[in-house]
Amino acid sequence: MSGRGFSRMKETVAAWQNIQQVLRSGEDGQLVPVVIPRDRRGFGWMFGVALGLYLLSLAIFSGTLFIAIPAIVLGVLLVGGSLASWIFGSIIEIEQGTTGIVSSYGKISGTLAPGRHYLWWPWQKVEYVVDTATEIPYTAPVLSCPTRENVPLKSIEFFLKFKIEDPVAFVRKIGASNFNVVLSSAVQDAIRQRSRVVSIERAYDLRGSDVGDMQDLLNKQMQAYGVRIIGANIPDVQLPDQYQQNLATRERVAKELAAYERTWELTRKQRIDSLQTEIERARKQRDARRVEVNAAVNKAREDVAKMLQERETEAQRVRLEIETRGRSALKAAANEAKALQLLGQSYRDNQAVLRYELAQQQLQVAETLARSAPRPIVVRTDGGDQSALSTLLLARLLPGVVETNDER
Repeated sequence: MSGRGFSRMKETVAAWQNIQQVLRSGEDGQLVPVVIPRDRRGFGWMFGVALGLYLLSLAIFSGTLFIAIPAIVLGVLLVGGSLASWIFGSIIEIEQGTTGIVSSYGKISGTLAPGRHYLWWPWQKVEYVVDTATEIPYTAPVLSCPTRENVPLKSIEFFLKFKIEDPVAFVRKIGASNFNVVLSSAVQDAIRQRSRVVSIERAYDLRGSDVGDMQDLLNKQMQAYGVRIIGANIPDVQLPDQYQQNLATRERVAKELAAYERTWELTRKQRIDSLQTEIERARKQRDARRVEVNAAVNKAREDVAKMLQERETEAQRVRLEIETRGRSALKAAANEAKALQLLGQSYRDNQAVLRYELAQQQLQVAETLARSAPRPIVVRTDGGDQSALSTLLLARLLPGVVETNDER
C-alpha cells in the first residue's frame, strides 16, 4: 500500500520458491494476489533422451569396443538424467492457502488444491497461483466528495478487506490489475453517494459509521469476479480547511466537556463514596443500637419472666395457704357438722330411749293398775235356763276368782 493513497494490485512473475513471499508481502509496495510462476519445465529432456538413445544405438551397431563403451556410458547418463529432470520437473508444490490454476494446451482446465501434485505431460502447465485464504486489505481515499450542501470534503478514506473465493473466475474475467481499477471506481461511487446524503455538520460522523449497505452493494458488483468483501469501514474523514478550525474548536470544547464530566464524575463518585461510608457507619450504629435494644428487651423479658415467676410462686403459695385454710375450715366444719349430727343422733337416740323407757314405765304402771283394778266376772246366761253343768262350774270357779281379786 502506498501511504494514504489508493492500494494498488498487480500480477507478477516469480519463481516457485518465491511465490509464498510475494503473495504475503507484495512487491514494490503493491498487493500481489496472483502470481504467474516461472515454468521450470521444457522440452530439453526430450532432446537428451533422443541423444542418449542415438548413442546407445551407435554403440550397438558399432563394431569396436573403443567406441561402444563410451557411447553406452554417455547414452545411459543422458537418458537417466533426462528422465530424472522430467520426473522432478513434473512435481508441483502448491502452498497452503493458495490455489493453482492449471492449463492444458494454453486453456484453463482446472485447479490444484494445496499440496504436492504431478504434471507429467509437457502441455500441462500451472498458469497462476492465487491467494484464496488471505483477507486482503484495500484502502481507497476518495478526494473532493461533495456533501448535501455541495461543499466538497477534503477526502474520505475507505478501508475494506476482500477475499478471492473463485480464483478461476478472477483470473479469467478480470485479473489483478483490472480488478484494481474496477474496485477503486466502485468504492468511489459508493463513497460519493454516501457523502451526498450527509450535511457538512454531520460529515465528521461518517468515521466509524455503519457501512453495511455499501458492503452489500460492493459484494453485488464484485460477485461476478469471484471476490467477496469481508468487511468495510470509514476510518477517517478530512473536512475542508475552513471547517478544520471549527472542528478543532468543537473538539477542544468536547475535550473540556469530557474533562469537566470526568471531574464531575470523580466528584460524584467521591460524594457517593462518602455517602456510602456514612450510610455504612449509620448502618453499623443502627445494628449496634439494635443489638443493645435487643439485649435490653431480652433482659426486660427475663426480669418480667422472673417477676411473673415470683408472683406466680407467691400466688401459688397464697392459693395453697387459702386452700389449706379452706380445707382446714371445711374439715372443721365437716367435723363439727358430723359431731352435731352425732349429737343430734344421740339426742334422737336418747329421746327414743326415754320414750321407750317412758312407754315401758307406762306399760308397767298400766299393768300395775290393771292388776290392781277389780276384775269383773261376767256370766252369760243369755236369759235362758242354766244347765246343771254350768251351775256346777260356776260354783267351783267363783271362790278362786274372789280370792285373787282380794290379793291384788
